[in-house]
Amino acid sequence: MKIGANVSIAKTGLLAAVQESIAYEADTYMIYTRSNRGGKARPITDFNRDEALDLQTTHQISDPVVHLSYLVNLASAKEDTWEYGVEVLREEIARVSYLGFRYIVMHPGSHVGEGISYGIKRIAEGLNSILTGEENLWVCLETMAGDGSKVGSRLEEIAEILSLVKHQEKMAVCIDTCHNYSAGYDIVHDFDGFLKQFDGIIGLDRLKVAHINDSKTPFDSHKDRHENIGAGSIGTEAIYRICHHELLQGIPLILETPGGHYKEEIALLRSRKPLEVQLSYM
Repeated sequence: MKIGANVSIAKTGLLAAVQESIAYEADTYMIYTRSNRGGKARPITDFNRDEALDLQTTHQISDPVVHLSYLVNLASAKEDTWEYGVEVLREEIARVSYLGFRYIVMHPGSHVGEGISYGIKRIAEGLNSILTGEENLWVCLETMAGDGSKVGSRLEEIAEILSLVKHQEKMAVCIDTCHNYSAGYDIVHDFDGFLKQFDGIIGLDRLKVAHINDSKTPFDSHKDRHENIGAGSIGTEAIYRICHHELLQGIPLILETPGGHYKEEIALLRSRKPLEVQLSYM
């Protein structure tokens, strides 16, 4: 099992992210290379890349992930919003390539009243204007919870976007346990069934990253509300079973849970008897 968390790049960039991951006893991690509040991105050459990657190798940390800014919306009908998203994703691909990472995770986007079909076509149009086929990474579409006008809560929607992208070999998928559960996929009682659906609709070869989160809201709530492991409606037992599933071994499993309890949660999910572990937030 390769597990880590969403970590900070404050002050020393990638070096800060690796040092935080070491403190959590993680073996992978995820970062944002720019603020979600907008503004100019910090130069990627200021991220202390070489020192960080040396430290990462020493501590057997691998396959880190970058998450694209939430401000990117390739499903938008507004030309300036769409063009901004295209510009940022194109720039982010160059930044991630500089770091040598293999995965960018992105939310597909929100159609804002234009309809799912419109949003799907608009997202694919954006990706086709960016991808050249020369990229040394995967752009991973994240499965969503079904809240608001967001595209991608159904596996079929993700599959349709992929089908419209010219350079499909550069495309992959990131699942999110909170999102999938909230979208109405019963990953608690039938995770194997979910994976079977995923394989039939998208193909398991495209599953490259998984976000591991409990859910504050009930099954099929269509709300994106992350909770700490074991404190939500999915529960420790189901999330433990998912993390240890044979088909998820070797891919980055990334915690995005609240409160900064990552060291405890990673230890919990590695424990042989997770239901007996006492957690500070419970």
